Amino acid sequence: MTSTRQEARIVAAEKVPTIEIIREFDAPPAHVFRAHVDPDLLAQWMGPHSLTTRITKWDARTGGEWAFANDRDGEEIASFFGSFHEVRPDERIVWTFGYAGDPDGVALETITFEAIDGGRTRLTTLSVVKDFETRDGILSSGMDVGVNEGYEKLDALLAKEA
Repeated sequence: MTSTRQEARIVAAEKVPTIEIIREFDAPPAHVFRAHVDPDLLAQWMGPHSLTTRITKWDARTGGEWAFANDRDGEEIASFFGSFHEVRPDERIVWTFGYAGDPDGVALETITFEAIDGGRTRLTTLSVVKDFETRDGILSSGMDVGVNEGYEKLDALLAKEA
């Protein structure tokens, strides 16, 4: 299997307040999906290298809820929360994604796990937010660093399973 080490493609639509993140992984959809729904695995890869992720609530099923916090040197610097609207194993997750610092700015996210050649996965996350100001704030927050560094950690985690 060839390595797909790469940066995620992050796309902001012109006419609707969305962010789309597309990234390929050298693992089948079942493995990438599991890393998204197993709280122990998610905590190992979510977010940038400078932070740790602490799961505070996790019920990864349709109708379940979730929450996690990001810590730096033992101090909480951000926390996030949401609900699982649909969990379709190895195919799709639809969830709300909220930031405690802006509890009215909840995004609706659809994460799809597409099987591609070579036993690999194309992961696509589409986030819909309330307005362009919110979307542009997210894009300028440095989220690309957290996404790309998190996906690097996910690559390493998936390589252990191979």
